[in-house]
Amino acid sequence: MAEISALQVKELREKTGVGMMDCRKALVDSNGDMEKAIDILRKSGAAKAEKRASKAVKEGLISSCISGSKGTLVEILCETDFVAKNEKFREFVKGIAHNTMNVSGNGDILAQVLEKEKEALTQNIAVTGENMQIRRAVKWESNGACAMYLHMGGKIGVMIDVEGDTSNTAALNDICMHIAAFRPQYLNPESIPADVITKEKEIAAAQLGDKPAAMLEKILVGKISKWYTEVCLTKQPWIRDDKVSVEKANPGVVIKRFLRWEVGEEI
Repeated sequence: MAEISALQVKELREKTGVGMMDCRKALVDSNGDMEKAIDILRKSGAAKAEKRASKAVKEGLISSCISGSKGTLVEILCETDFVAKNEKFREFVKGIAHNTMNVSGNGDILAQVLEKEKEALTQNIAVTGENMQIRRAVKWESNGACAMYLHMGGKIGVMIDVEGDTSNTAALNDICMHIAAFRPQYLNPESIPADVITKEKEIAAAQLGDKPAAMLEKILVGKISKWYTEVCLTKQPWIRDDKVSVEKANPGVVIKRFLRWEVGEEI
């Protein structure tokens, strides 16, 4: 049996990121053959991933990558906040967001990303000893520009697709910050499903009680308009000046779509 040196163990650890004891065991089992040891660790990683698969994943990170008119947003979950704060895990999530830029598609591309990153995910589970899950992955190709904002170290992620005046990056960043802070549910009144508006009108009418039809309709118009300022991004009071709406504060920018994700939220 070949003698396993500390230098070999160190080299294998640097190549795989796996713990020292596992690296030494793999080298012993492979009789010092580095390539065989790597294969052993890769197979071991798959076994560990399968073993951890039932463990709940409630922590994690959101990351994004913007390149001109393209943007990605990904969410990867893990078991503990300790791993979520680990620099290697952060780099892993950032790398997935970057790699997603090269995946074909415009919209939800989770299936493609899961297939592309299957081995990398398995290896990271082996390194950390925690279950991980690529939960969401989106790529947008805009006719204008994409912008993003990460809040609380990646616990909240926002991405927007805008047209018009896209050169003011500070304004685009502010729009993303606004979305992170004010949690709009819809882009504008036109994007709200008709049945949702109908239900809101019914609730408002029930609260008003018995009033003449003409008066009731006028009050309902006012109530729905007020509701729009709460749930629609374009109608919300602007984060920098609550006397104007988001759309009036940014007249040259046309927001086409937006995403606001929070780690572990119900979807």
